[in-house]
Amino acid sequence: MGEFDRKKIRNICILAHVDHGKTTLADHLIASYGGGVLHPKQAGRLRFMDYLDEEQRRAITMKSSSIALQYKDHSINLIDSPGHMDFCSEVSTAARLSDGALVLVDAVEGVHIQTHAVLRQAWIEKLTPCLVLNKIDRLICELKLSPMEAYNRLQRIVHEVNGIMSAYKSEKYLSDVDSILAGRSGEVGDENLEFIEDDEEDTFQPHKGNVVFVCALDGWGFGIGEFAGFYALKLGASVSALLKALWGPRYFNPKTKMIVGKKGIGGGNKARPMFVQFVLEPLWQVYEAALEAYGDRVVLEKVIKSFNLSIPPRDLQNKDPKAVLQSVMSRWLPLADTILSMVVKCLPDPIVAQSLRITRLLPKREVINDAIESDVLAEAELVRKSVEACDSSSEAPCVAFVSKMFAVPLKMLPQMGLHGEVLNNFTDYGGDGESDECFLAFARIFSGVLCSGQRVFVLSALYDPLKGESMQKHVQEAELHSLYLMMGQGLKPVASAKAGNVVAIRGLGQHILKSATLSSTKSCWPFSSMVFQVSPTLKVAIEPSDPADMAALMKGLRLLNHADPFVEVTVSSRGEHVLAAAGEVHLERCIKDLKDRFAKVLSGSSEYIERVTPNGRCVIRVQVMKLPPALTKVLDESSVLLGDLIRGKSGHMEKSLECQRTSIVEGENPIEALKKRIIDATESDIMSGSSEIDKDRSEKCRILWERLLKRIWVLGPRQVGPNILLTPNSTGKTTDCSVIVRGSPCVSERLGFVSVSSNGDVASEASSVETHSLYQEAESLESSIVSGFQLATAAGPLCEEPMWGLAFVVEAYISPLVGQSNESETSHQQPEPYGILTGQVMTAVKDACRAAVLQNKPRLVEAMYFCELNTPTEYLGPMYAVLARRRARVLKEEMQEGSPLFTVHAYVPVAESFGFADELRRWTSGASSALLVLSHWEALPEDPFFVPKTEEELEEFGDGSSVLHNTARKLIDAVRRRKGLPVEDKVVQHATKQRTLARKV
Repeated sequence: MGEFDRKKIRNICILAHVDHGKTTLADHLIASYGGGVLHPKQAGRLRFMDYLDEEQRRAITMKSSSIALQYKDHSINLIDSPGHMDFCSEVSTAARLSDGALVLVDAVEGVHIQTHAVLRQAWIEKLTPCLVLNKIDRLICELKLSPMEAYNRLQRIVHEVNGIMSAYKSEKYLSDVDSILAGRSGEVGDENLEFIEDDEEDTFQPHKGNVVFVCALDGWGFGIGEFAGFYALKLGASVSALLKALWGPRYFNPKTKMIVGKKGIGGGNKARPMFVQFVLEPLWQVYEAALEAYGDRVVLEKVIKSFNLSIPPRDLQNKDPKAVLQSVMSRWLPLADTILSMVVKCLPDPIVAQSLRITRLLPKREVINDAIESDVLAEAELVRKSVEACDSSSEAPCVAFVSKMFAVPLKMLPQMGLHGEVLNNFTDYGGDGESDECFLAFARIFSGVLCSGQRVFVLSALYDPLKGESMQKHVQEAELHSLYLMMGQGLKPVASAKAGNVVAIRGLGQHILKSATLSSTKSCWPFSSMVFQVSPTLKVAIEPSDPADMAALMKGLRLLNHADPFVEVTVSSRGEHVLAAAGEVHLERCIKDLKDRFAKVLSGSSEYIERVTPNGRCVIRVQVMKLPPALTKVLDESSVLLGDLIRGKSGHMEKSLECQRTSIVEGENPIEALKKRIIDATESDIMSGSSEIDKDRSEKCRILWERLLKRIWVLGPRQVGPNILLTPNSTGKTTDCSVIVRGSPCVSERLGFVSVSSNGDVASEASSVETHSLYQEAESLESSIVSGFQLATAAGPLCEEPMWGLAFVVEAYISPLVGQSNESETSHQQPEPYGILTGQVMTAVKDACRAAVLQNKPRLVEAMYFCELNTPTEYLGPMYAVLARRRARVLKEEMQEGSPLFTVHAYVPVAESFGFADELRRWTSGASSALLVLSHWEALPEDPFFVPKTEEELEEFGDGSSVLHNTARKLIDAVRRRKGLPVEDKVVQHATKQRTLARKV
């Protein structure tokens, strides 16, 4: 049974340049033979193997992942790999575990730099490659090539890829010749004669069956074998003869019905190769019939009838011609059958592959010392022969190679065992017990049988079985907790796995950092190290925003170093933690994993601002966030209603509703109406961003806003403005000797987001934990925090103007007086040197709120007029010149019917409207008129503190000393001068330059 199983296994990886269609191709293979995990309708669009959020967002693959497919009676382990240069380490890990490779090349873009890299990786790891020319449909639909032009392009790509492989063969040939000449005569081994294998024959030849032509997005593909079998009966020729004739300069003579060369065909330049005539032209006809408006549907019906295709009538009656074409082509030339039949036919099984790859995996070692124990050497040689033969018997030594460790959240592990028992996944197996991540080993079994619960030796790359005791630090003994069959993101537990299979192993997280060899005996040489195409050269120093989080950051860096096969974490001579990555995209992925998964602390700038009162008793932490524009607008428009509601003036509420009756249904409760408008405003903001973020994140945003709306303490400025003060999170930590000022969600209670009774247990809970006097003092400081918030929102940090559309979370921690219990009498007699505590807290809150706004890149918000202008045709130019000088934004322009006037609608900033009407009349000779109506408030997108940093900005603006102030900075300076506030101004423009005025007579 073992012999039969091994011959029916194929381990393959998909290699290509970025965006050449690897994951899309994998989707169709999974949809057809993946056991129903993916519906065929979603294939090519879901990108099943890209299950990370960052992969879906960027639309590129960032890690190699495996899935098991069942094709007829064969088991195929498919490994999808990235194409981006930053993640070439994942290509190395995928290639080491595979026996064959599908090399994809875009038929339009051709061979790219990463195509060279993956071909070299396949050559180094001695993989058997097959060539897949993808996106054939783009030659028809986008480039509009004729069949002959498409054939020339495809032939050129195949020739170029063969040229690359020939260069690698030549390089190997020359190196082998050098090694033979350098070696002693008579010692030429079999390994040095490998170059004798057909060196002159091209690697990729369509008639061999190792080249296919596909369109992965639409789910169709073919090799010339399919067309050879079809045309063999029609032309009366053998399949083998047609296979050789359907590629290359072979032509069909219709008169003699013979296959001839270029010289044997008449007709001059009109002659077409058989591949063009019998393969490409029918494809082009089907595409033209389906997609073009004047296409002949008879061609489609002929294809359906000739090949007995069962297509549902609703698919043929679809109004989208692309859908009709896809349903016909995917049934006529199914992609999955084409690819997997090539895999079974052309790629080797583990027995053949390991005999070919043994010189790469376990190269022979020369033993110079004769004093070595012969038993150890004999056993090591037995292990090597078992790997070479892919021995899967239970008596054979068990050998496996782990190419990488990868982190999986504990909640993603299977909850049920093989026999339906409930598993306890929250153990220390697989990594750090304090982490929510479990580390699994991505491994391939090369010999023997691997079982869960088995004890194995973990050998590092430096291990030498002949050195005995001195190698103890390079070998560890470990117990395998469980084995899993990988199904993309899913994991299927298995009891055991035989040689030739790819599995995920749990229980090695504490023993393996990057890669290692697993063996049931210590007398085993470790597998040779993997070769990476690039090295991690992009280095950045990482530090936490809060020094208290340094321990969490160090733990996160350890986990990241464990989970990523290519990242390097070091400590510099200056004590900095340095993270080395392959490139910018790789670095961004590492930083995101560090923030969200491993360390869960924010590196770089801090999220909050901290201030301490002068006497040191109260610590203020302020965090600021931007409100959705729709919510800000609702708060601003409902200021009168909110004012009456907060002050409790029920009698005045009826009057304030008269002006807002348009937005409130007759007879509806005004509080409920306002509450509904606020909820709708937050919902609309979440829905507007749903195209950019996935459903899970939008659901998280919705839950977050539901919680925030229950924590509204007060509005500001003047109790009714468009800014919100939120109460601290109820789960906020308090230190051992301090109490947090909790506040109360007064506005949320008035608006009905939270019931009044739900906030009643806070005082009793806090007073039972802390001293009663300290709690009372904290309660008395609530008004100081509110006053500080009101002062801050009434006068922002840029130009002392009110803030707009911000939410603040203020956490105030109050500590007891030093020696309060012993010196209570003297403390009352001594006056507070820094003033009363309430005033200190008020000032600290105000300063912290303003500093938090400054840290988060604030923008000016200015009022905008809606401007309607009526202008004759001849004065359109001067009118637009006036609008441009006033920073106006034109919305539309239309001509009034029956008159020579144009009506122009524009937005004009209120700050620029002074003198606008006079200037407009002056420039248009009084022919233009303007009507200005206050429309809305709008944020200026310009950064008032802009300093050029990137190369492009430095090239455009210089080093920053000569950069002119932008519009936002000019407005800020003008307002500050008017209010008598300090302005950063250069009084002396050229201090080091002497200027003389020549007096000319």
